[in-house]
Amino acid sequence: MAREQLQVLHALDEARTQRYHAWAVVIAGMGFFADAYDLFCITLVTRLLGRIYYHVPGRADPGRLPPRVDAAITGVTFCGMIVGQLLFGWLGDKVGRKKFYGKTVMLMIMGSFLSGLSFGNTAEGVMATLCFWRFWLGVGIGGDYPLSATIMSEYSNKRTRGSLIAAVFAMEGFGVLAGCIVTLVVSATFQARFNPPAYEEDPLASTPPQADYVWRIILMLGAIPAVFTYRWRVMMPETARYTALVARDAEKAARDMSKVLKVEFSGEPDKVEIITKDKDYGVFSGRFARRHGLHLVGAVACWFVLDVVFYSQNILQEEIFNDVKWVPEARTMSALEETYRVARGQAIIALCGTLPGYWFTIAFVDVVGRKAIQFLGFVMMKGLMLVVATFYHSLTQPGRRIWLVVMYTFTFFFANFGPNSTTFIIPAEIFPAHVRTTCHGISAAAGKVGAIVGSFGFLYASQRADGSDEAETGYPSGIGVRASLFVLAACNVLGILFTFLLPEPNGRSLEELSGEGSQAINGEDADLGDSKVLPL
Repeated sequence: MAREQLQVLHALDEARTQRYHAWAVVIAGMGFFADAYDLFCITLVTRLLGRIYYHVPGRADPGRLPPRVDAAITGVTFCGMIVGQLLFGWLGDKVGRKKFYGKTVMLMIMGSFLSGLSFGNTAEGVMATLCFWRFWLGVGIGGDYPLSATIMSEYSNKRTRGSLIAAVFAMEGFGVLAGCIVTLVVSATFQARFNPPAYEEDPLASTPPQADYVWRIILMLGAIPAVFTYRWRVMMPETARYTALVARDAEKAARDMSKVLKVEFSGEPDKVEIITKDKDYGVFSGRFARRHGLHLVGAVACWFVLDVVFYSQNILQEEIFNDVKWVPEARTMSALEETYRVARGQAIIALCGTLPGYWFTIAFVDVVGRKAIQFLGFVMMKGLMLVVATFYHSLTQPGRRIWLVVMYTFTFFFANFGPNSTTFIIPAEIFPAHVRTTCHGISAAAGKVGAIVGSFGFLYASQRADGSDEAETGYPSGIGVRASLFVLAACNVLGILFTFLLPEPNGRSLEELSGEGSQAINGEDADLGDSKVLPL
């Protein structure tokens, strides 16, 4: 049975990697740079917020935010991301990928800049305003996920598609590092200018009034990369796959890609009509369930499990930093010095673990495949967490702390050279064009539900199991880092099992993967060969 593909889509699949690919990576990647900066920089200043707005004389740890406030600041951003992922994922299929691509950046600019202007007559008022703007920031960040991933996948050729999508996501690593660098510079500048004493020497003077500017400057600077991204996004042409296979405008798809590829294409409207006939089934239809239901379950479950583990690691990070003495007890430092030390520790993790993991994925994702990298990441994280959990108390002793840091850093490496990257890549490849951003948004939203579970579920568990007085610290004693790591190791096992539900997209066109857009010329439906089109 003869099959043909639209000329313009075949040209995109076979095109060599060239300047327009790099252009698309920069445009989409700068959004993720801003996403990561805005999302993770709040963790660098939460202890400073605790010192400024919730200082209680005599408390053992003056940098603790009350649990409800800490949970609210984290939770509202994730809730906003879930809304953005679902809403803009759906809109990306209904009205186009490009239509709202600039709108997500505008939300990010507004959310990050206005977060720094949070106001109120009381601590609760400031935190409520901060949460309000962080929610809208989350909506913008969330919308960026399905749109950027799908645009990059639909612009790419089939040989290097995985690397190009991974390169977009890898900009998160630079965003995290940029947040650390900005925090280091701002806190060090204010520290040198005002030279506050340690908390033990003078609790009140250890947090000078000017410290309130530090967290505001850090949050507001996140708007800068998003500002530069906006103009480029609104100038991008719509992807040919959306225009031809969803909007069914063959002539426009040919015109747009003729400008991009510098090659003339014919519109082939008759072929588009044949290819797209009866291809408008929805995500909740029986037809989708038969063809792609297990794939969506796999994508949703893997992203959920990954984010439970990934964001729990961030919660546990503070406790591990304390145990290896990277961040001394809060009583021995001023608020600005504590902010500096927290940022320095996270910068080391980003440089040694996070960034290399992303770039290993770029190098190998089109060589060994997405599933192999995802399996490797889950397996290695499981193994490393089991080792750290088993020998945790021994590894926190002087002379052995370096091994704890090394293994903990490698868990971040294998998260990013593993499922943190592949859960972003695979949903942008395996679903039909008319539901691609919707399915990616659903998968990403499931991940953020996992992030909420990981962040809130381990918010208390990550505290020391030393019987500390809850009234003194503001937190219950919890079950400790060691027990938490055993639970996270078990979560990685679930990730390994759900990976079996996903197909391997490596080296295959998007239309071959989804069964869309490549059609029998004699009018027979390519859907008849479901098991051949998309094997498990």
